[in-house]
Amino acid sequence: MKKTSNVEENELYHDTWKLLKKYRDVVWSLELSVQQAQRRFQLEYGSSVEDFLDAMYSAGANLSGGKLEQYSKSIEQSNKMIKLMETAVALLREKHKNGEAYYWVLYHTYLSPQQPRNVDEVVEKLRTHIPDISYATYYRRRKDAIDALSSVLWGYSSQDCVEILTSFFPENGA
Repeated sequence: MKKTSNVEENELYHDTWKLLKKYRDVVWSLELSVQQAQRRFQLEYGSSVEDFLDAMYSAGANLSGGKLEQYSKSIEQSNKMIKLMETAVALLREKHKNGEAYYWVLYHTYLSPQQPRNVDEVVEKLRTHIPDISYATYYRRRKDAIDALSSVLWGYSSQDCVEILTSFFPENGA
């Protein structure tokens, strides 16, 4: 994949941005699905999902291919996506030179339980963590945070590595 000079034209930026925009919806949907499944099992089988599955597996039942398996795989896939995002954001926060600031930009923009009404609300909340942040700085940091998170999620491409090496060793090349 060709690396573009403008991060907003980069496919990985858009993949990360889409993932961030869907994060709250996926978390909400997953929480509802799990609660609904737990209630349904309690009403239908008189036990928790875990107890039901333990009993079925102990009895030697094969649940593959059924609705229960499909439903649990869907919940598991959503849960994996959330864990992947949480792990990537934690790594970014911990290891990146601007990780703490990027974390708060991502948190207040995309990850907090309640979606902010507008950019004014995000910038106001960020002032607790990043004093004197302007709107221009917010937009720049948001773009940089998404780009950095993209690198954590999808890794550096070989083109990125060549550019980094060339910047350190311009005469020798890679």
